[in-house]
Amino acid sequence: MDAFLTAFDALPLGTFRGTAHGQSYIVTRSSFARGKAEKLVAEAMDGSDYISLNLYRLQNGAAFRPCEMPEEKVVAFVCALTVL
Repeated sequence: MDAFLTAFDALPLGTFRGTAHGQSYIVTRSSFARGKAEKLVAEAMDGSDYISLNLYRLQNGAAFRPCEMPEEKVVAFVCALTVL
């Protein structure tokens, strides 16, 4: 979880282009509730992949919830994502 949070926190807020696993993506990171909730949505430029997750900053630590996809896919994507 530490590597995931470090990678996630390094991403800029707003919409940007990035690459992961040899593909190009349009990514949007949004912050809500004064930074206590965040959302990340990414779509491959060729339409072949989609990533979506919510991250909650709770008093007892961070919790993330992928949106209808395996946690492993989300963690691997965020850790591999490079901002262009």
